[in-house]
Amino acid sequence: MGLALGIRHVQGLFMLPMTLERGWSRETFALALAIQNLALGLAQPLAGMVADRWGGTKVVAAGTLLYGLGLAVMAWASTPMGLYLGCGLIVGVGLACTAFGVVYGVLSRLAPESDRGWSLGLAGAIGGLGQFVAVPATQALQDAFGWGEALLVLGACMAALVVLAPVLDDKNAATAAAGTSGARPPQPMGAAIRQALGHRSFWLLNLGFLACGFQLAFIASHLPAYLLDKGASAQLAVSGLAVIALTNIAGTFACARLGDLYRRKHLLATVYLTRTAAMALFVLCPLSAASVVLFCGVMGLLWLGTAPLTNGLVSQVFGVQYIGTLFGFVFLGHQLGAFLGVWLGGYVFEATRSYDTVWIGAMALGLIAAALHWPIDDRPVLPVAAPRPA
Repeated sequence: MGLALGIRHVQGLFMLPMTLERGWSRETFALALAIQNLALGLAQPLAGMVADRWGGTKVVAAGTLLYGLGLAVMAWASTPMGLYLGCGLIVGVGLACTAFGVVYGVLSRLAPESDRGWSLGLAGAIGGLGQFVAVPATQALQDAFGWGEALLVLGACMAALVVLAPVLDDKNAATAAAGTSGARPPQPMGAAIRQALGHRSFWLLNLGFLACGFQLAFIASHLPAYLLDKGASAQLAVSGLAVIALTNIAGTFACARLGDLYRRKHLLATVYLTRTAAMALFVLCPLSAASVVLFCGVMGLLWLGTAPLTNGLVSQVFGVQYIGTLFGFVFLGHQLGAFLGVWLGGYVFEATRSYDTVWIGAMALGLIAAALHWPIDDRPVLPVAAPRPA
C-alpha cells in the first residue's frame, strides 16, 4: 500500500514534462488522472466484494500486476487514448486492489476490535511513508533517466511486490467474522448492502467523503503546476509534496488513534474545517517558501487521516463482515470527488489560465462536508436478514 499510494502521490510530477514532450494540454493529462480516480472508485466495491468473500491475497496479487502494467502503458502512450487507458483505467483498477478498501478490510478482520484503530493507523502511516519516499525517488529517476524510464522503473517495482500478496491471506478471518462479529449475527452480502444503502448516515458519509476526494486529488495533481505558475522553483514544488507525505505519516496514525478515543464523526468534521481554513490562508497570503511548507505541513497532517476514521465509522455502524464491500461504496463517493477535482482543475485552468475558481470550490466543499458529518448517526445497527422466498 505504501508503494501504491506513493506512486499515485507523485503522478503530478509527470504532468509538465509529459505534456510538453507530447504536445498535450494540461486538461488532457488531468482527464487521464480523473479517469483513474473514477476507475478506482467504481472498481473499489467490486474489489472489496471479492476480498470479503475469498480473502485479500488474490485481489492484491492481481492489483500489483495491473498497476505495473498500467504504468508501462502510460510510459509508452503516444496518444491521449493510450494515456487514458494506462494512467486512467488500468492504474485505477490496480489501485482499487492494492490500497485502502482491500488492505483496511483485511486488517479490520485480522485485528481485534481493541487494536483496530492502531492497526489501521499504522497501515496508513506506512502508506504515508511510501508517499514521502516516492517524491525524491521519482524526481531522482526523472533527472537520471527521463520521465518515461522513471515510469517503467516504478511499474516494475510495483509488479514485483506480487510476492507480498500472501501476507494478506484473511480467508479464515473472513469466515470467522461472519460468525463471531460480537453481538452481530452473520447476514448475506446482499442484505448487508441493502441495509447500508437504506441508512441515511451512510449517504451522509458518502457525500462528505466526496469533498475529501476533490480536495486531495486537486492538490496532489495540480499543486506543482500551480506553484510553478506563481514563479516558485521546481524544487519547492517537489518539496511541498514531500512535506505532505512526511507529515501524513504522523497525521494518519494520530487520526486513527484519536478515533478510538473520540467520536469519529466529530473528528471528521474538524478535519474538513481545518483543511478549509488552511486553503483559505494559503490562497490569500503572499506565496513564499515558508507559506508553501506550512500549508503542505498542515494538509499533510490531515491528508489521509480521513480514511481510517471513515473506515472505522463504517465498521462501527455496520460491523466488519463486509467492511471491504461497504467501505468500497463509500470510497466510490470519494473518487467521484477526486474525478471532479482533477478534471476541473485542468479544465478551469485551460479556460481561465488560473486555478482560483477551483480553490474556492474546494473550500466550499470542505464546509459542506463538515456540516454533513455532524448529524451522522454512529450507533451500531442490527443486521437485517435476507427476505425469505415466497
